Amino acid sequence: MNDKIDNHFTIWIDADGCPVVNSTINIAKQNSIPVIVVKNYSVQLNSDYARIVTVDIARDSADYYIANNISPYDLVITQDYGLAAMVLAKKGFCINQNGKEITPSNIDFILDTRYHNKVSMMQNNRGPKHKKRSENDNLIYEKSLTEFINERILNKSK
Repeated sequence: MNDKIDNHFTIWIDADGCPVVNSTINIAKQNSIPVIVVKNYSVQLNSDYARIVTVDIARDSADYYIANNISPYDLVITQDYGLAAMVLAKKGFCINQNGKEITPSNIDFILDTRYHNKVSMMQNNRGPKHKKRSENDNLIYEKSLTEFINERILNKSK
């Protein structure tokens, strides 16, 4: 993937179940980066900065809307690894809600892990337990997003 890109990009947020919508919008606003939040109509969300797109509640509606409308080098915030794979195929960037960048070099492992976890759950084995999100988790995400914007997108030095 080309690391040297211009500043004309958009941050897309897959808002369905996303715990970092507001912090992402705030960081984008500080950097004058446009934001498009895609949500289904059951999610209540308002913003004076971001453009809000409401899609049908059908499974993966937000994912397909994002995948069909992003441009190369746009950044997508998602916890959906299927969407992440589609974004990477369109030369976009992805970060999950924990601040981890999803890249062409780690997406296969991530998808394979997701598959094995699903198989395990279907066999009545317990899947991985997720701890409650903490303020520290939010700080880690915000730091990661800010670093990503500064280093990869805006080409700013630290």
